[in-house]
Amino acid sequence: MTLHPMMLEMSKLLGQMNGWIDKAEAHAASKGYDVNTLLHARLAPDMLPLVRQFQNACDNAKFAAAFTTGREPPSHPDTEQTFVEVRARIASVIDYLGTFTAASFEGTDAREVKRPRWEGKSMRATDYFVEQALPNFFFHLNMAYAILRHNGVELGKRDYIGQLSFRRG
Repeated sequence: MTLHPMMLEMSKLLGQMNGWIDKAEAHAASKGYDVNTLLHARLAPDMLPLVRQFQNACDNAKFAAAFTTGREPPSHPDTEQTFVEVRARIASVIDYLGTFTAASFEGTDAREVKRPRWEGKSMRATDYFVEQALPNFFFHLNMAYAILRHNGVELGKRDYIGQLSFRRG
């Protein structure tokens, strides 16, 4: 089974978040505080906290795959209150993305995506994926990274990007 390249990349980046959590746990332990307090951290008073950034990154990945291919995404009730629970959510979404093959995305140019908040409007599935799903996924991924960095967790670009697919020659 060959996964769609974007599902591979989204899965990889979601997996990178586990490394961020590892570093957050180590940072909290070295400073002597409960790591789960970071889940309430924000960059600004009017933005969503870290836990919602993790949840939304996961949601946008599963929505990207589901709505683009005409499937119904799995439900996650947004009840995570610990990093253990956040890790379980990440794993669940990575597993879900693993069910999408390149063939799953055939016909996306002909498929329409409608969302209740769009008030009767729709988009071609390809446009939805590029204009809505990907930017939202990356936005929440970036905000989670930024909140952790802002709170002293030592993360770098490699922690974000992860392993690259280099070839010789």
